[in-house]
Amino acid sequence: MNTSHLKTVVQLFRDMVPAITSGMFLITLTSCAVFGLQTYLDSSQGSLSVGASVFVKGHVHTLFAYPFYHRSLTQLLLSICTMVFLSGSLEKGFGTVRFLFVCILMSTVTGLLYAFLDLLQESNGKGPTEGLVPMALACVALTTTHTKMTKAFLCGVSFPTMALPWVFVLLTSVFIPHTVLPCSIISTFIGWMHGRGWFSFVDISEAKAGLAEKTPPFRFLRSISMVAFVPASTEDRRKTLLPQINPTPGSYPVQAYAPASSTNIAVSGSAKIYEGWSTNVTAASGPTPFSNPHASEAGVGGTSHGHSCAHGHHTHSHGHP
Repeated sequence: MNTSHLKTVVQLFRDMVPAITSGMFLITLTSCAVFGLQTYLDSSQGSLSVGASVFVKGHVHTLFAYPFYHRSLTQLLLSICTMVFLSGSLEKGFGTVRFLFVCILMSTVTGLLYAFLDLLQESNGKGPTEGLVPMALACVALTTTHTKMTKAFLCGVSFPTMALPWVFVLLTSVFIPHTVLPCSIISTFIGWMHGRGWFSFVDISEAKAGLAEKTPPFRFLRSISMVAFVPASTEDRRKTLLPQINPTPGSYPVQAYAPASSTNIAVSGSAKIYEGWSTNVTAASGPTPFSNPHASEAGVGGTSHGHSCAHGHHTHSHGHP
């Protein structure tokens, strides 16, 4: 494979894989660190899963830890891919600080409600759950409440936008191991409720998020050059995600036009006047974009009446003694 083919493959990979943002990088890194730590310590299965143990044994810490806990490497990799592809746009719309806050808020409320549900049906329930899938589904539901699109496409199939989160609920329950369907349903409802403003009293504002960005943890996150830190401010976020393009002078060829009265060029075969505007024509063959179909009959004076009349008045003034 030569250099040009390698560059093409790299460009295609960049186009297919979304850009990694700081919030997504932090969530992925935390999940991998927790999985590596539990593998090294050989901890018991389900030690950080959320379920009825929150109320029975007082395991409140699992409400915050269960999104980053995974039982197997397959579950970890599939959960990370789901989170990256389904939730990347939310961080670009909210900013890194607000995105992390919203993710923790929705996953905590989801875990609390699921723990209560698991307590009610402890005998025939699905048991504890864990992973990033509930967080990703909540982010998808939140995104669909803010979009103006009425149709969404998945693998060439059209869906109503509001039905798209439920499609992902079914897909993740089938293909990602240790995914509990009731928890996925709860997380989707939580994301929809957040999008409707039900959590506005605990949500973080843009101004507070901007102040949080100046704290040492987020300043360190901003200093990582491999990932993109999305600011909380709308103006700064627009500059980061949509950088201004300054083209090199001469990159876009244009044809200059100027008022005929302000030009000193002589009307010859290389210059034509049309409706009071002068343009320098360098190509002799083919019509110009503003060519007059009667120019060949009336001449240059026929295409610019103001110029010919001024010329005639000048000649008449010299006729008097």
